[in-house]
This record gives sequence, C-alpha cells and structure tokens, in this order.
Amino acid sequence: MSLENHRDELATTACALATPAKGLLAADESTATIGKRFAAIGVENSEDHRRAYRSLLATTPGLDEHISGVILYEETLYQDSVSAEGTPGPPIVDLFANQGIVPGIKVDQGLDSLAGGLPGESWCTGLQGLQQRSARAYDRGARFAKWRAVLTITAEGAPSELAVRENAWGLARYARSVQEQGLVPIVEPEILMDGGHDIETTAAVQEWVLRTVYEALSSNGVFLEGSVLKPSMTLPGMGCASPPSPDLVAEFTLRTLERTVPVSVPAILFLSGGLSEEEASVYLNGIRRAISPAPWHLGFSYGRALQQSCLKHWAGHDVAAGQEALLARARANGQAAQGFYRPGSEPSDGTPLFEANYSY
Repeated sequence: MSLENHRDELATTACALATPAKGLLAADESTATIGKRFAAIGVENSEDHRRAYRSLLATTPGLDEHISGVILYEETLYQDSVSAEGTPGPPIVDLFANQGIVPGIKVDQGLDSLAGGLPGESWCTGLQGLQQRSARAYDRGARFAKWRAVLTITAEGAPSELAVRENAWGLARYARSVQEQGLVPIVEPEILMDGGHDIETTAAVQEWVLRTVYEALSSNGVFLEGSVLKPSMTLPGMGCASPPSPDLVAEFTLRTLERTVPVSVPAILFLSGGLSEEEASVYLNGIRRAISPAPWHLGFSYGRALQQSCLKHWAGHDVAAGQEALLARARANGQAAQGFYRPGSEPSDGTPLFEANYSY
C-alpha cells in the first residue's frame, strides 16, 4: 500500500500518542543493553528474565493514565508474557494494547562509523529490509516506529555537515518507509550530552540539525501530521562548568523548537538523554510551564528516566515493588507534561544516569 492509503490512520495514531498529560515508555533496550541494566541489580540476562521484566511493565495497573504508547524491542514485540507466578500469558504487545497503550517498535539496527566523518561520528543502519520488517510489525500490532540518529558536539568541529546531512536523510528515508506500512515514525535526532560546550552552542547546532531534518522530511514527502518528533532538550554538555536552571533550559529549548519545527507536527516528546529521573521531570515541567498554549503537544519519551527505580525495586523478583516505582515516575512525568509537577513529590532512585557515548 502507498502512504495515501494510511493517511487517516497515521493521523489518528499520532493524535493518540499526543494525548495530553501523557508520554511514551521507551522499553526498547537491546539485549546487550538490558543486560547491563540487569547486571547492576544482580539479575542474569536470560530470555526468561527479559520476558518477566517486560511483562511487569505491561501489567502495571493504571499505567495507561500517564503513558500513551510504548516502544518495544523486536524480541518483546513477538514475545508472550508471563504472570508474577510464572504461568504463561498472552502476547506482551496485547497486554499494552488492552490498556489503551499504543505499541511501537524500534526498527533501526544500530549505529555504525560514518566514513568520511570526523572521529566518533556515526550513521544509523537499518534501511535495507525496513519495509518488510515494518509490515510484519504492523501485522503483529505495532502502530508506530522509532529510529535513533546520534550527533555529537566536539572541540574538533563535530557535527560535520556530512554527519548532519547523512543522519537527516536517514531519518527521512526511514520515516517515509514506515509510513507506507501504516506506522507513525518517531523522528529522533539525538544530540548527545557528552562534552563541555555551553547551552548556546547546543542551541545553534540543534537548530541546524532540526532545520536539516525537516528539509529532508519534506523532500521525501513525509506526512508530518502522521509523525512525532523525539528531540533532546537543549542542554549544555555534561562537562560545562555552569549547570543550567530549568528556566534557562526551557527558554533555549522552546526557542529552538519554535524556529525549526512545523506546527503540523502533532507532538514533541523529549528524550531524557542521560538525565536522572528527577532531572528529566523537572526540566520537562519547566518547559511546559514556559509556554501555554503550545503549538504542539509537549510530552516525554523516556527509557532510563522511567525505569531506573523500577528495575532497582523489582530486582528480579518483586513485581509489585517494581510496578509501584514505575507508576510513581510515570505519574511524575504525566504531571510535568502539564507543568504541574512539584519537584521531589514522587519517589526516585536518584542515581545519575549519564553514560558517555550512550548507545543501545
């Protein structure tokens, strides 16, 4: 089918993801990455443990009050659940859908070194066979897709023009390809927090990146009303000597978005990018409070910033404690997406989550 056959469905799905006071749970860690998370809590990285943990996420009571969609790893999309008692259950994707949470799927196949780019620059792989994989995911129940491009800011001049254009074009080709199979594309041009640059530098680079991305999306005929943007917040590098206030982050983030993102895009769902659970909520709250009404739905698409406390309290066996911790951070971010969050009002593990050159 062509994109035209899916236009109405794409717009409907995008609107569902843009539900006020809600955001996405990014549970699309690769097998290797979730292994790192499990190692930190003393849990073996087995398929049974991955199934049990992701079943915990899918059966959290009341999660749909704050979460509109979930990004799944390919293994999870095709995996059946297991109950807290260890008995087999229905497909995990169905458990989310039955709560009214829209299932999505990570379709990129990871980063590779960018030939001709500066040291450390990458491009995102996975275009080959993408339409076939997307069609299978749609048949399994997925209704949106995610593709993560990564750019860095360095003293050596990164990102290069080659890296910006290559990653923008890859995002656009992916977005058009999955829309033709009925999946809403989550467009994710992440700017890593690595480095010591200031917030003004990030803002200038991010404007350039987003402008280039939307030029590429236009060239590829991507249906913007059936898409979602997942950007970094406009933050300085982690090594910057002057940590920003929530008000300053809000000012620069909103200025960047207002200059570059068309109002036809239904939702902007921020990634947490190594922020702690509490920082991700506080910064989102500041952004939401700084603009009302916004031309887009402003929400969240968090992985570590929703799951860190959940993993710690679950520890491989305590489903109820894990679900309670997950729901607390989902509640915090649902409030932050409305500008109502009171810092510290929901429990948090408090562990710093930044990892240099983060990949998953």
